[in-house]
Amino acid sequence: MKIELSSPMLQAMLATRTTLAPGVAEQGDGTGGTGFAQVMKSAISQVDGQQHAANDTTAAVESGQSDDLIGAMLSSQEANLSFSMMMQVRNKLMSAFDDIIKMQV
Repeated sequence: MKIELSSPMLQAMLATRTTLAPGVAEQGDGTGGTGFAQVMKSAISQVDGQQHAANDTTAAVESGQSDDLIGAMLSSQEANLSFSMMMQVRNKLMSAFDDIIKMQV
């Protein structure tokens, strides 16, 4: 089993960063570009997929269909870390949004 130190969510964010203009988080201009909302939906669906995969492997070990306990634990920890990272990104976004709301014009 190959263990990667970067999560699919982080890889998607890094790939998207190169496609967007520097410093611009756009919603999409109708030209097929990837917008911020689409990137976030994709990242959330990837984290959700990891959660489901971890649940499936854990259920297989518990029911005796698989004896890959280490793989189940690794997938569970990977899903947990991905979820934690997603929550940290969410918290940073909410903090930035609050700072923008509090700005005086």
